[in-house]
Amino acid sequence: MSSPFLSDALVRPRRRVAAVLTCAALATSVALGGLVAAAPAHAADAVTSSGIVLGVGADESQRIVTWYTSADTAQSVQLAPTSQLVNGEFPASATLFSATGAANIATSGGFNRHATVSGLKENTAYSYRVGSADGGWSKAYAFKTQTFDGDYDFLFFGDPQIGSSGDAVKDGAGWADTLNVATAANPNAELLVSGGDQVETANTESQWDQFLAPDQLRQVPWAATIGNHDVGGKAYDQHFSTPNTDRSAAYYKGGTAGTGTESGGDYWYIYKDTLFIDLNSNSYVSNNANGSGGDAAHIAYVTDVIQKHQAEAKYTVLVYHHSIYSAADHAKDADNKIRRVDFPTTFSKLGVDLVLQGHDHVYTRSYEIKNGIKANPAEQPNQNEVFPGPGGVIYVTANSASGSKYYDITTPDNSGTSGAGNGPDALNPKNYWYNSVQNQEHVRNYTKVSVQKDQLVVQTMRSGTCDAPNAAVERGNVKWCGPDNGASAAQGVGSIVDSVTIHKAHGNGQDIQVTVPDAAPGEFGWTIDGRNGLVDLGTASTDVNSDFFAAKGAINPIAVNDSRRALSPWSISASVGDFRDGTKTFSGKYLGWTPKVVQAGAGAVAGAPIKSGYDGGDGLSVARNLAAAAQGHERGTAKLGADLDLKIPGSTGKGSYRATLTITALSS
Repeated sequence: MSSPFLSDALVRPRRRVAAVLTCAALATSVALGGLVAAAPAHAADAVTSSGIVLGVGADESQRIVTWYTSADTAQSVQLAPTSQLVNGEFPASATLFSATGAANIATSGGFNRHATVSGLKENTAYSYRVGSADGGWSKAYAFKTQTFDGDYDFLFFGDPQIGSSGDAVKDGAGWADTLNVATAANPNAELLVSGGDQVETANTESQWDQFLAPDQLRQVPWAATIGNHDVGGKAYDQHFSTPNTDRSAAYYKGGTAGTGTESGGDYWYIYKDTLFIDLNSNSYVSNNANGSGGDAAHIAYVTDVIQKHQAEAKYTVLVYHHSIYSAADHAKDADNKIRRVDFPTTFSKLGVDLVLQGHDHVYTRSYEIKNGIKANPAEQPNQNEVFPGPGGVIYVTANSASGSKYYDITTPDNSGTSGAGNGPDALNPKNYWYNSVQNQEHVRNYTKVSVQKDQLVVQTMRSGTCDAPNAAVERGNVKWCGPDNGASAAQGVGSIVDSVTIHKAHGNGQDIQVTVPDAAPGEFGWTIDGRNGLVDLGTASTDVNSDFFAAKGAINPIAVNDSRRALSPWSISASVGDFRDGTKTFSGKYLGWTPKVVQAGAGAVAGAPIKSGYDGGDGLSVARNLAAAAQGHERGTAKLGADLDLKIPGSTGKGSYRATLTITALSS
């Protein structure tokens, strides 16, 4: 039989390459800051810019900048490395990125513009401004890129919904404070990801002013998500331009008619080996005559994007507004229950790792869900480590990031404990069957996701207490505050609501999974000896006298068991495919090995060493013998290993590369 080992190789700039290998895979791896007056060339020609947002681009080398402007004129984003500015003045070599846009709707006034900034370099601080030389430039803002490979953090925010409390200014203060707390605690966070509902009323620009006021939205890329309170007008689309967006009628709540009056569309992007897919979950009426595609359209979209682009990433994260595994006022909504049947099986089949949601103004974290049921009956409530198997998905619902509105946790019913059911958890009957964690304290939250080479660490922190700014509490919209329905004192800012490590044991990440046969008694079989974990080859290196990168490591041991009476010969061999990172690649022939018998038994004899193809030959790109036993060998168990030798040309492009090592067992 054969079994795949995934492998990643991280290639850094010239003379540095990181390479990792797992046993199942090879891996080498608050003024209104948004409202600013342009600096006019001539007072009579002054043009004002407002609502500037630094948005996520198609990948880590892009950003999309959007803004409002008072004049329908040709405008651009001007960009330069911050180190090249002198006394705040942009150099003559600054790059201009032309903007496009249109007139805003009447209630917004003015015009909208957006421009894609591309060709960014890693580990670089940039400054930018918007406008034109004739009409004047906005204030300058700054952002920094980090390495385009490796671990990173992003922050997830649920439902600011500015204006929801009845006081947009108080809501804005809570939102600004959450961003201050979150970015101060995580100064190297690389994305700010939205759970939807930026504002309470779609086209009310005074609410948008409060939402866009924090300067973090001009410093760290914002990945917008459309909520049910954003969808009813065009202001959301005017304020945010997103990459790779499909604006077909199927992805609008109102279908064909909605494209002219609503905001909508599904989009995707890849950031540092994570494929993000963002859905307009307001389109949920299947087969609607008005052209709204609903769940079927979203499933088709997600399937298409994953089939085309998942190979370019190691994790897949979905983001949409309407939580399907929440615990408060919306837990039993009809559309929620329908989606709980429509979505999970597809997400499991496609290898989704994490789903981020909002809408219910409560924090929840699901158990590992596979095909709409709890995948592991033994998983405990509040378990802080999970090891999802193939198809296992974790769903997170974010609480309010602004304090504008909270919903209290509701009680499970007897409608069932799978699929659309809202029955109780057998291990914790106060919770819904699908949730490992449920929390409502009426305090502001945000979630930090650490994307690591072999795991996702998801931590939800308190960004506020019962004290101001917390508009829903201040205004008496909720009657208690704090843990245990207010019976316990509120915990401090930065304290942890929930933390879970999601180990990626299969498939797309640098964690590697191998499929092995069941070895029946008196049969021949093999398996990985111990946990199928990640083996790090370290940082590949070279020197001034070499023209190649090199890294070394070892596969995790393979246990071979042979209890057959016939004592028939057997062999274990392996080959590796090409290493790939998106469109970049290098041949598997550059990987060599030295097999060894770690623990003698079953007549095992190690195969011959195979040198890296860099030194000549085909390396492991063709099947090579790991170990074998002759006819008449003794019965028993052997443990096999191999030291790995990777040598690749010095011209190899920087990147995080992955290959598949296929293990084949033969016996007569």
